Amino acid sequence: MDCRSHVTPVHSDTVHFPLQPIRILQKGSAYSPSNLCPKVTLQINTPQSPHFLSHGLDFYLSSLLDPFPSQQKPETVLIVDKMEGQGEDVRLGANKYRERQPIGTAAQTQDTKDYKEPPAAPLFEPAELSSWSFYRAGIAEFVATFLFLYITVLTVMGVAKSSTKCSTVGIQGIAWAFGGMIFALVYCTAGISGGHINPAVTFGLFLARKLSLIRAVFYMIMQCLGAICGAAVVKSFQKTQYERLGGGANTVSSGYSKSSGLGAEIVGTFVLVYTVFSATDAKRNARDSHVPILAPLPIGFAVFLVHLATIPVTGTGINPARSLGAALIYNKDQAWDDHWIFWVGPFIGAALAALYHQIVIRAIPFKSK
Repeated sequence: MDCRSHVTPVHSDTVHFPLQPIRILQKGSAYSPSNLCPKVTLQINTPQSPHFLSHGLDFYLSSLLDPFPSQQKPETVLIVDKMEGQGEDVRLGANKYRERQPIGTAAQTQDTKDYKEPPAAPLFEPAELSSWSFYRAGIAEFVATFLFLYITVLTVMGVAKSSTKCSTVGIQGIAWAFGGMIFALVYCTAGISGGHINPAVTFGLFLARKLSLIRAVFYMIMQCLGAICGAAVVKSFQKTQYERLGGGANTVSSGYSKSSGLGAEIVGTFVLVYTVFSATDAKRNARDSHVPILAPLPIGFAVFLVHLATIPVTGTGINPARSLGAALIYNKDQAWDDHWIFWVGPFIGAALAALYHQIVIRAIPFKSK
């Protein structure tokens, strides 16, 4: 017979014993696995030692067990806590469950206890060439860069063909088109290829040993091919206007020197790649579960802000594939005159961002093995 139906709730009260008053703090019932009968648990806080209570509790326990048949009396467990040292217990509890988070060196020490740095990617990984995921990632980079060039170059063309900027989305609209597309495409492809969509980003991650040389070169090739195809589709829609309006190709604007254009590309790419490193940091992902979900947002926003700042200077490259695709399809001398700036600048900026994040921010070379 299952005697669980005989469980009677017992309410907290004060039981007076011959020695001193005792407050019963917690009472409940559990099931004993041996006979499926209730186990009455009493947690008592008292200044007396436990052995003083053995006789005083007999009458109380008897009253608890009255509802049960004699052959199914529940097992009784007595837990006695002394009142002495309660203040110390409170202090220990407060120290154990602090609300303040450690900062500085203490935070770094705490993080290292439950976080291990992921191993560096091998320089050469021939086994990747026989993996479908390797080629799938390359295809994802191709499609993403294709869509990126298609939307952004069309936006640039729409602004360029208008005689007054007030009738178009203007520079702000161009910046939003670039930043918004990066946000959307990184979100879509991050789980497949990492969502680079930019040879400079791939180069920076390669320097940080986040991917192998084979994968880095493959990504760059697919990104450039995607950019070329995206610009070609735009030209096929409006060939005459495309050639008349410059095809969205990057050039150093009049009034700015080549060194100014190079500097703008270096700093702009540094901002982008540094944001990429920070948003995808494995240590932050391990500590803050929301970081991987939000990663595309700061990356896209960084692209938006850099475009606002540098469109008047170079049209904003910070992406060698984007610059190559537009220049190759436009294919005019003015597009090639300063084209080297849009490769050298982004690669220098990416390298500086990788070094800064890995050496200064994360201090990886200085960590003890």
